[in-house]
Amino acid sequence: MGRISDFSQLMCLLSAHNLPQLRTAEMIHAGFLLLVVLTDGVSCKVCSYQDVLDYLNLTVDNSVFKLTRPVLDHTHTTVVKLDIILFAILAVVEKTQTFIPFIWATMQWKNERISWDPAQFCGITQIIIPENLLWKPDLFIYEMIQKDDSPQNPSILLTYEGTVYFSDDIRVVSTCKMDIHKFPFDTQKCTITIGSSIHCVDEMRIFPFSNSSRATQFSHEVMKTQGEWEFLQLSISNSSLSFENRTWEMLIYTVTIKRRPLLHVINFLLPILFFLIMDLASFFIADHRGEKLSFKVTVLLAISVLLLILNDILPSMSNKTPLIATYCIVIFALMLLSLLETILVIYLMEKAEFHPLDKKDETCPKHVQNENYKTEDEKPCGCPCICRVSEKQHELLPVVEEVNNILQSGESHVLLLILDELKKLQKTVYLHLGCRKEGVRSVYWAKKINRAFFIFYIITVSLFLSFIFMEWNS
Repeated sequence: MGRISDFSQLMCLLSAHNLPQLRTAEMIHAGFLLLVVLTDGVSCKVCSYQDVLDYLNLTVDNSVFKLTRPVLDHTHTTVVKLDIILFAILAVVEKTQTFIPFIWATMQWKNERISWDPAQFCGITQIIIPENLLWKPDLFIYEMIQKDDSPQNPSILLTYEGTVYFSDDIRVVSTCKMDIHKFPFDTQKCTITIGSSIHCVDEMRIFPFSNSSRATQFSHEVMKTQGEWEFLQLSISNSSLSFENRTWEMLIYTVTIKRRPLLHVINFLLPILFFLIMDLASFFIADHRGEKLSFKVTVLLAISVLLLILNDILPSMSNKTPLIATYCIVIFALMLLSLLETILVIYLMEKAEFHPLDKKDETCPKHVQNENYKTEDEKPCGCPCICRVSEKQHELLPVVEEVNNILQSGESHVLLLILDELKKLQKTVYLHLGCRKEGVRSVYWAKKINRAFFIFYIITVSLFLSFIFMEWNS
């Protein structure tokens, strides 16, 4: 600009002296050529990023910028601003209590040894350099249990004021203390704690670049995959850790996620509920047949298979018993009681159908069968029902005794044989009537037990299902 102003003054000076040898057209032409020369001289300066690096002496061999904390005075504190965005939820493993997210982390800090004037380098305000040329904060994740083997971002951004920006994507394999009491209707909170491993509070401070609402909004916008889990919130808080008179500052990112329970409801909860309904329906199967017992055993084995599947999902240790485990165990116990009740009812039914005349030797005790008696009438019977029939026989047949007294005189041998046959026939009739009463009593108790247990079963199942679903929704 100074040269242009000198050129204008020269033109004015020439015009003031009215030089006759110069014509107006020639003056304009000469001024145009001089202006072109001057502007070319101004625009001929070319700047490059390497000029900035040469000015800063920022080379691979120069260790000044990467060995120590970038402060001119050791009492100065390096302030690191951190920002984390949740990019994806890769996996949540309940068995091992592992949380695997994919995050995008950005760090910002000030390097007091670096600065330049953009006016001296054609307005260059920032450059991108390899990350191994500068010192970086030694931040790490406390919950991380497996190192990320993916390649690191090779570049960092450097501004003319000395502000350094470094961004990198990290696959974090971290531990997460999960509360699976309400599985599969549970909500988990997993933390990502970031801090320095060496530098304490006097040397390094860590602050969040964004607040909780902004980090949550950005994470919702860039979230690519969630799978079984739904991302709810990303909250940020500060904490500190003290040990041997030294204090380290930590930044805690809490990720709140909620499980989508549809898959577990379809594959696990509903089948168990259907098996329970089938077990209730089995009460309408006839008890005197073996199909009912076989059906209940089959349903019980199906529940056992589902319990084995549940064992592979839930962790071996938990502070509270999962509601889904209570749900399965109680239903399994109810089905087992139903099976035992069916066995009892079938036993009573078969006892009622048992005919004592078909197996006379089995109904009477052996010590009774082996005793010798003078007459057939003196031989006692081992069955209670036969004994009762004998007592009733002596009460209801006084006429038979009178006839026996008459027959002792030997008047009619044929009549005596007829009376003996009538006695045997009477014993058979009373035997059938007495044992039938025992069978009717067994059937009565079987039906009564079956009805009472069915009512108990319905009430218990209704109350239990109401309680368990209220706990899941609370």
